[in-house]
Amino acid sequence: MTAAILAGLAILFAMFAGFWTDLLWYQSVDYTRVFTTQLFTRIGLFAVFAVLMAVAVGFNIWLAHRMRPPLSGMSPEQQNLDRYRMSIAPYKKWVLIAVSVLVGLVAGGSAAGQWRTWLTWVNGTSFGVTDAQFGRDVSFFAFDLPFYRFLLGIGFALVVVSLIAAAVTHYLYGGIKASSPGNRITGGATGHLSVLLGLFVSLKAVAYWFDRYGLALKSSDFRNADGWTGLRYVDANAYLPAKTILTIIAIICAVLFFATLWRRMWQLPVIGLGLMVLSAILIGGVYPALVQQFQVRPNQQAVETPYIEKHLAATKEAYGIDNAEKESFGRQEAAAVTDENRQELRNSVSEAASIRLVDPNVISPAFQQLQQIRGYYQFASTLDVDRYPSADGQGDQDTVIGVREINIERLPDRNWINDHFRYTHGFGVVAAKGDEILGNGTPSFTEKELPPVGDLGEYEPRIYFGEATNHWSIVGGPQPELDYIRGDSGTDEEAADEAADGDAAEGDAAEGEEPAESEEPAEEAPASSSEEQDYSYTGEGGVGLNNYFRRAAYALTMGEPQILYSGAIGEGSKILYKRTPQERVEAVAPWLSLDGDPYPAVVDGRVLWIVDAYTTSNGYPYSSRTVLDQATETALTDAQRQVLAQQNQINYMRNSVKATVDAYSGEVVLYEWEEDEPVLQTWKKAFPGTVTPKDEISDELLAHLRYPQDLFNVQRDLLQRYHVDSASLFFAGGERWVVPQMPGESAGTVVPSYYLSIRMPDQDQRSFSLTTTFNPRDRETLAAYMAVEADARSDDYGRMRILTLPNNTTTPGPQQVQSRWNAEPDIAQQINLLTRGDSQVDYGNLLTIPLGEDDLLYVEPLYVRGAGANYPRMQMVLASYGDELAFEPTLGEALDVLFGVTESGDEVESTPPPDPDDPDAGQDEGDTDGSESPAELAADLSDAIEEAEQAFAEGDWAGFGEAQDRIKELSRQLDEALRPEGSDEDSGDSGDTPSDE
Repeated sequence: MTAAILAGLAILFAMFAGFWTDLLWYQSVDYTRVFTTQLFTRIGLFAVFAVLMAVAVGFNIWLAHRMRPPLSGMSPEQQNLDRYRMSIAPYKKWVLIAVSVLVGLVAGGSAAGQWRTWLTWVNGTSFGVTDAQFGRDVSFFAFDLPFYRFLLGIGFALVVVSLIAAAVTHYLYGGIKASSPGNRITGGATGHLSVLLGLFVSLKAVAYWFDRYGLALKSSDFRNADGWTGLRYVDANAYLPAKTILTIIAIICAVLFFATLWRRMWQLPVIGLGLMVLSAILIGGVYPALVQQFQVRPNQQAVETPYIEKHLAATKEAYGIDNAEKESFGRQEAAAVTDENRQELRNSVSEAASIRLVDPNVISPAFQQLQQIRGYYQFASTLDVDRYPSADGQGDQDTVIGVREINIERLPDRNWINDHFRYTHGFGVVAAKGDEILGNGTPSFTEKELPPVGDLGEYEPRIYFGEATNHWSIVGGPQPELDYIRGDSGTDEEAADEAADGDAAEGDAAEGEEPAESEEPAEEAPASSSEEQDYSYTGEGGVGLNNYFRRAAYALTMGEPQILYSGAIGEGSKILYKRTPQERVEAVAPWLSLDGDPYPAVVDGRVLWIVDAYTTSNGYPYSSRTVLDQATETALTDAQRQVLAQQNQINYMRNSVKATVDAYSGEVVLYEWEEDEPVLQTWKKAFPGTVTPKDEISDELLAHLRYPQDLFNVQRDLLQRYHVDSASLFFAGGERWVVPQMPGESAGTVVPSYYLSIRMPDQDQRSFSLTTTFNPRDRETLAAYMAVEADARSDDYGRMRILTLPNNTTTPGPQQVQSRWNAEPDIAQQINLLTRGDSQVDYGNLLTIPLGEDDLLYVEPLYVRGAGANYPRMQMVLASYGDELAFEPTLGEALDVLFGVTESGDEVESTPPPDPDDPDAGQDEGDTDGSESPAELAADLSDAIEEAEQAFAEGDWAGFGEAQDRIKELSRQLDEALRPEGSDEDSGDSGDTPSDE
């Protein structure tokens, strides 16, 4: 008995442990009300509907048993049933209770899962917008209609289960006879079952009535479109009146079923039921099909136009794209560089954009290699773009930033203490200028090393909560944590610059800096030069393990028995879990959908993770439905960068909350962003006190808030179809756009949107923006360029501008530009040279930049992973403007070549092609003689390639550049020597003569 009692207590404690640890966690983050509101709502719904279902089913079984006939008859059928009746007789009460409780538990469990539906119905807030058909506020469709449908579902389940239970009971006790002679159903059974059928048909009448409103949310295929939500002509003129008629017929049919209580005859209700079924087929199916065939199809565009206009207006309003500004951009003729405009174009580039050469999607391995410091630290595979004040005080600098997080999978010695007590946190952020690359191709770090030093000032560098910190740790107790190892450092910029010139870089011995040319992680240094620094967590985060009951609960929930008896846990110990920003925000705000890319920012001396959060709905009438994870997917989307959606199919979306998670304490703050947003106001009523007012956002935090990428991706996905204002253009579909495919990637991987400081036409200065491009459908030319003001401090935040290019021009799109670069012989040859041996070329972000009032500039950095170096260095820059191409080691040189002039006004002279009649043509100091044979030229070219390869392997970038120039000249001479006599292809002006230089 004692053992049984102890086992029972252990089972109860195990069931209780999960609930208790959840409560403790919510108490630790000060969001207990979220937990209790969910809990009590679930319990309330479970109790109400479980009791309702159990009582209804139990009552109908009891009533059927009470109405049983006094004599069961002597037929073989009844004699067989007697055995069942006799076996059940001693346990009738318990069988009744068991059946009732079972169906009650099922119904209660189903109802408990609808806690969101209940809370939005109870707390629903008006949108202040009425739908175009019924004149109902949008809140009716978003909050009320889902709850009414839930009640209908429960009602149908209740009636159907009660009907089945009553019929079985009547049959078991002789009220219904399947094969006996005479009357096969008693009067009592007839009245009982007819009432239940009447209730079923009554509910069907209510369902028909609500189906009328459901037409405003109906999605259907529309001329091969993804879906068109809302009423069409056939819905408004056939289905809508049909639903009304069917409602009336269902009410009549229900009355006929109820009338059997007095008439005890099935003829009239059966006739009524048959009439309802026939009406549903004819009025609800055949008639709409006839209207579609004979009224809509012959003149579809004209009759559908009013409904398309409603659909366009609702979709644009629901996704916040109704205020997108469209303006014409570009020329009728192709852009060209002339003697008159080359200086103006060259000077305008620096004003047009802060061209980012550090691609956050490529450069992470360089951060890892140069600033990882220790092998158990890691950076995200895709870094983030933010803004920080520039060191020269000239405004904000686009900055690529990453966080040095702990990765216990890479610990040198894996054991329980190291995994959960010793290595508990990352350390510091690393930042680099977005538009600057050092001479050796590495980023120009503005924040680096360990402990961190740089331009970001003093801040708490310890990272206990982060994107990759998904394990639990116990901190603050008797077991000290490893803080960092004194003497660790990365590489500095001065050493990197010296390495670029081919000099041996000397590090600062006092700081323990290594030459940039070696760029080995600091852990390769002798252990004697390092000193471990211990630390004990003092933050507010975590749950205290101050008694054995808590330790036992966490030992069960974490599946780790050592938590219960380990001596490493003692006074002050806390357990940290749910440590990723998305996990924490989702737990305290389960009604929000979360952006897939939380990003770090140093704010007020703390590292904060900023998470953009969305309120969504699937109940906005006439608005197009979107599958959230598909609309936000780009070439960069992976398992860690997926939107976290409460409902994946939506037709309304707002960025109504900006959330922050403190990387040290784990504190979660939800800031109200769109103050009048009705879905947010509804949830604020449901969870009062959980959302902080917008005016409490500090100026320093505001400087790092930005327009969210996932919302922008959803909006651009919709604008492929909904950029038009005309119903006829939407119907025809000829003006549809597509987001370009990622060059070099498989089909279906679209280019990501890019954060970039640019100056749009008519703007006086650059602004931090989120940008993208569009192609016409089935073509690779450019159709439009879109940018949204992304700086939250700006009065124009969220202003969306679309620059549309003329339809009759062939402005190249991203894929075409990439193809042109790859097809250019000189560029292709140099790229092939860069990929010799074990080297690998990585293309960076292909940036499209509006230049002036009607031109576009394309820029793409090119990175090389050399043999022996497992991280990319930016070595070349590709640039394109009009028909001009450039491929040079730096952005400045590429722009100089592209426009034929430097920013200071000096002309950039390219070596003219040789004069075939001049025997000295093409001869240059240090180059081969112009009269060399093709074989000699080929041999010289091979030698030059070998020299370039050797310089590249040695890191001699000056020698590498000279060898490249030599390769270009030799390639040109060889091309001239092999050209058929008399051919003037690519020969330029034959009257020109080479300069004496």
